[in-house]
Amino acid sequence: MDKKNSKYRWIVFASVLLTYFMIVSQRTAPGLITDQLMKDFQVTASTIGLLTSIQFFAYAGLQVPVGILSDRFGPNVFLIIGTFLTGIGTLLYSIAPNETVLLLARLIVGTGDATIWVNLVLILSQWFKGNEFVKLLGMAGMTGSLGFLMATVPFSMWIAWTGWRPPFFTTGIVLCLCGILLYFVLVKNPRKMEKLHQPANSQAAKPIQKREKTGVILKRVFSNRQAWATFLCHYGTVGTYVGFIGSWAVPYGMHVFDMTRSGASQFVMIGLFGAMIGAPLTSWISSRLGTIKKPYIFVHIIVFLSWSAFLLFNGKPPYFMLIALYFLIGYGNGASALTFAVVRKSFDVKEVGVVSGFANMGGFISAVLLPSAFGKVLDHFHGAEASVGYFYGFMIPALFALMGLIGGLLIKEKSSEVTQSKEITA
Repeated sequence: MDKKNSKYRWIVFASVLLTYFMIVSQRTAPGLITDQLMKDFQVTASTIGLLTSIQFFAYAGLQVPVGILSDRFGPNVFLIIGTFLTGIGTLLYSIAPNETVLLLARLIVGTGDATIWVNLVLILSQWFKGNEFVKLLGMAGMTGSLGFLMATVPFSMWIAWTGWRPPFFTTGIVLCLCGILLYFVLVKNPRKMEKLHQPANSQAAKPIQKREKTGVILKRVFSNRQAWATFLCHYGTVGTYVGFIGSWAVPYGMHVFDMTRSGASQFVMIGLFGAMIGAPLTSWISSRLGTIKKPYIFVHIIVFLSWSAFLLFNGKPPYFMLIALYFLIGYGNGASALTFAVVRKSFDVKEVGVVSGFANMGGFISAVLLPSAFGKVLDHFHGAEASVGYFYGFMIPALFALMGLIGGLLIKEKSSEVTQSKEITA
């Protein structure tokens, strides 16, 4: 079967994106119920920070192993297993009787989530041609932003109507159904189609390719300046945004600006609109300029200045400015798609999966560190005015964003002629 010319590839595309949409919504949805969890389970802000961090810790720690395994054994099985794990973890979260089960549930969700992006990229590369792949990868990034969007006002209204447990339980069921759907779409149906299109006498053995040792691959990646540059870029744009949105953004609006939960969720939604615009617009600007580094450095400067603005106004910027800051920080998160454009142009096709996992790991290591560290700062200033604790807390994402800017400056970009020739021969 010619996958890249079959109409069936669009069924694959729709199924994978539906699953990605559902999974991404569960990265930040728990941030909507931070105060409820603190009240229901009598836990501190540090414990809530740990809840978010443990999910992203699992995600970050598994990125490189998942990239290696998926390159060697194929992405389909790992995507299906990851979807089921995310669904089971979400179900467990919805019925958790104590904070220990909550932690276990988020660990399972993080483990499942860790398989999604790298395998999504590999699956799309198998089913679509090069010119289609780039465009659809942008659509996948936008789908992720829509998933985040669902976890704002719509999910918040659902929680306000039914309480927090039913929405998470229902989402867990839907994710398990998505796992079943993926099995039929990615495994069972393609096997039938392969048999139908396979010639009767085609028993020729496939040539065995000699695989490079994992240690050699990792040593080469970890010693590569360009790989570390992409790691830091993602560290500064993705982790600060995901870590804050997924834990303290809603409580910040409620405690510092006296917003309702729905009102605070609407501010988070502004950031998500920025993220939806960031990927396609910045990619378009990059292609028009013929460079990735210059627009990406500009994005990192904007993100760093945005987090610094919270410090300039002592943790409570003017209301109108808060709208702009959320939008710009979200825009930076969307524009982080340029990280993978750098990877694609800089590394051999056999290494793209591993380096993509390494770069993605950077974003989620900072997403691990930020919620927990932010929570400890808030606990330390518990008796002070709310804006005081948040003022000192905002020093953390500002520092992380500075590291992202350093990563942008470290990117080594070849001349456009060399890049174009490399793309042609790839």
